[in-house]
Amino acid sequence: MSAAIMSATGLAGAAGATSTVDAVGDAAGPALHAAHASVAAALHSYPLQGGFLDWFLGGDRSWTITVPRAGWVLTGRAVFLAATAVTILLLAGIGVALSGKAELRRRWVTWAIIIPAVGIPIWMGRGTTALLAALLGLQAVRELARLTRLPGAETTLLAILSVAYPLMAWLRPGTLGIAPLMVLVCAVPAVLAGDVEGGMRRATVAGFASVWIPWSLAHLVVLWQDAFLIAFAAAAADVAAWTGGTFLRRMPWAAWARRPLSPLSPNKTLGGLVGAVLGAALILTLLGRITPGLVIAVGLGGVLGDLLESLVKRTAGVKDAGSWLPGFGGLLDRIDSLLLVLPLAAVLGDLG
Repeated sequence: MSAAIMSATGLAGAAGATSTVDAVGDAAGPALHAAHASVAAALHSYPLQGGFLDWFLGGDRSWTITVPRAGWVLTGRAVFLAATAVTILLLAGIGVALSGKAELRRRWVTWAIIIPAVGIPIWMGRGTTALLAALLGLQAVRELARLTRLPGAETTLLAILSVAYPLMAWLRPGTLGIAPLMVLVCAVPAVLAGDVEGGMRRATVAGFASVWIPWSLAHLVVLWQDAFLIAFAAAAADVAAWTGGTFLRRMPWAAWARRPLSPLSPNKTLGGLVGAVLGAALILTLLGRITPGLVIAVGLGGVLGDLLESLVKRTAGVKDAGSWLPGFGGLLDRIDSLLLVLPLAAVLGDLG
């Protein structure tokens, strides 16, 4: 899931929210201040009224704030999700500052940039979300092509799909069903080149990548109204997996929790999986969108998505997919969980 895009993805994922905003320009500071104020007001009112538990289990997540000076009225679930993301970022910033670690500072700054850079396009609408998905796909394909030494023809085809799939999800969602056919089309460059030695590998990597990256990211558009919520939950589940694995492995009675899920990544354990599922359930409840299907998609899908990227990196013999994001590695290292969580959420989201 990791997490950045995840938190970020959502200023709009809540786009069921409406906003009477005439301009989006230089209001970042006041907007963040207003979001922080709304969180404080909510935390002040619910507990004192004795209704926090009722709100947590099923209360309205639609908030309304007025941006100071600009006079803009922002209303809907997007306000709650944005305020939650900003509050967590501020609290994390305090911890990072107290730690004094340069590496953590780099990571925090990267998160602080990613949240608006990804969240604002989603908040603005489906078209800008499609543009975001296309840009993410192009960079991810670039990293994958370098890792797998994919020839130019297949890389170009994947780049085309990185733009085409989000556009299809925006304009004609039903046409995303063409994905299995495009897996076969990915074999055409190797066939035309008559590549007997490496053709099968080229076709397999390209076909797999066509579904794993462009098609999966197109589900940011498919899930537009819930995109931020799901991304945010995936990020939280990723942290919960690390926390659960770290805590349980220290317990003498939890030998089972130290068992690796796969030799690909010894740090991914059964304890971490339990932590991810519990974390997914908790954060989805907080965000007011819990279903059994989403818990499976976010909790299980995030861990498996991480392992899937580990397979790609281990095959390539590298630790990180790139160095594009300071303190994190490559873009693929940040969106690996989402690449499985997004399509699973689209299929399983309403299950149960």
